[in-house]
Amino acid sequence: MGIIRNMQRVHATQAAAEQRANTAAAQQRDLIRRNADLAIAAAQQAASDTERQRERRRLYVDARNADAAAANAEIRARLSDLDTLLLSTLDVDDHIDLQVFKKPVVVPPFDPGPLGRPLPEPRWDSYVPPQPRGVGKILGGDRLRQQQTASARRAYEEARARWVEGEQRRKRQLQARRRQYEESVRKHEEQMAAYNAEVDRFAAAVAAADPASVVEYFAMVLGNSVYPDDFPQHFRLAYLPKQKHLLIEYHLPPIEVVPIVKEYRYDRIRDDLTAVPRDEGEIRSRYVEVIARVTLRTIHEVIEADRGGLVRQVSFNGIVDSIDRRTGQFVRPCLVSLKTARDTFAAIKLRRVDPVACVKHLEGVLSPSPDELAGISPKIDFDRDADRDFTEEFNVLAEIDERPNLVTLSDPAWEQQLADLFGVMGLQMGTPSRTGAGVRWVATDPRPIFGGPVVVFATRGPAAGGAAVHALAGAVSAAGATKGILVSLGGIEAEAYEALAGRPLELIDGPALVTLLSNYCRVKARIELTETVTA
Repeated sequence: MGIIRNMQRVHATQAAAEQRANTAAAQQRDLIRRNADLAIAAAQQAASDTERQRERRRLYVDARNADAAAANAEIRARLSDLDTLLLSTLDVDDHIDLQVFKKPVVVPPFDPGPLGRPLPEPRWDSYVPPQPRGVGKILGGDRLRQQQTASARRAYEEARARWVEGEQRRKRQLQARRRQYEESVRKHEEQMAAYNAEVDRFAAAVAAADPASVVEYFAMVLGNSVYPDDFPQHFRLAYLPKQKHLLIEYHLPPIEVVPIVKEYRYDRIRDDLTAVPRDEGEIRSRYVEVIARVTLRTIHEVIEADRGGLVRQVSFNGIVDSIDRRTGQFVRPCLVSLKTARDTFAAIKLRRVDPVACVKHLEGVLSPSPDELAGISPKIDFDRDADRDFTEEFNVLAEIDERPNLVTLSDPAWEQQLADLFGVMGLQMGTPSRTGAGVRWVATDPRPIFGGPVVVFATRGPAAGGAAVHALAGAVSAAGATKGILVSLGGIEAEAYEALAGRPLELIDGPALVTLLSNYCRVKARIELTETVTA
């Protein structure tokens, strides 16, 4: 029933997009962005003559301040999305009525086209020669008329024979077209009947608690749950029919979904947006709340969608795919585990709970240091406790989402994506040079006063630390550049911001890059880690 899951997912995505578009944070962000665009346009339109240079500089400063305000609005919108992860699903009916997927048999009427119109039949009246008159009648007119009549008769008969042949051909073609239409209708009705029968079969199998069908149904439910773009939405499900027990192993987003930047400020001296880093304690606290909200949201959606009493107990393991910064190795720790009865969970008023406290109240286990990928002992061993015959893995984004995954792009595609982005943002990109750690460009900022060479370095390896910042600063100095930009898809450590020390450097992590691609290039990208991470 993959096609049903895809159709339902598209509908849910559209509904969630409309809901997010109406949020106050989104409206404020759009307003600030419009003001920024207006300020930039005003700066570009200012006269370049000497007398108006001061006004031009003032408008430029306004534009840069508007850029900072727009960037800060993006951060606030992101935090709003994270804070409402649980509340946003409570207004959605997660139950899926499978009968709505049945398709009516709509058959268009038969259209014969030109074949439905008979050819015009020749008329003898149009062939009869005129009667001879006057002198022509006296001078052998009757004989001439007989000759003309005989000739006209032959022409008429030939035309009528052609008409009869044409009509017979038309009728044969019309019959063939009608047979083709009837065959097409028959095939269409058979297809619709088979499709609707499959929907009925699937609905009956779900109602009868067929394990494979139950797993498929709840996969559709969780696939409808629309998260921010950089959330993985990858999970495994297993159903134990005797215990009416649903097991969920859910891939959590990495800690990089929490903005590492607290706010941006425009520095007039350096003509740069300075990033103020967010406190590590706040990042850890917010990430724990994200984990708790995803856990409660997933269980809520399963229970609310289950109107047939298929599930009496739910077990949830939340795992994360990441890179251990200490070893550089791919790891998959379990950061949260919860096992709860349906009745116990249904009694909770989710609108009023503290997510972390609620998970602990349900005797769930949360990692004390998820930012350090400190795993916990799960309450269930998914592979041991699940019946493998009734287990299936789902990757919602990989199945239906065509957004490019920045992690798995080929090196040329990755480099072209960045070159396009910074080109749209105003830089003239040079030829990329690859190193063992990533790829580097020496670009040019064409602005007459604040422009100059810019060093851009991008890596898809582990989170960038202070060493990466020092290396970029050295490259900027060696190139005689005015600014450096570091793009680190794997994230940016706090020590990297400490290493800035007033240097003209800009740090961009994975989520920030996804936002820039969306805003400037209209590219909806995603970040989904795999076991092999390309530098």
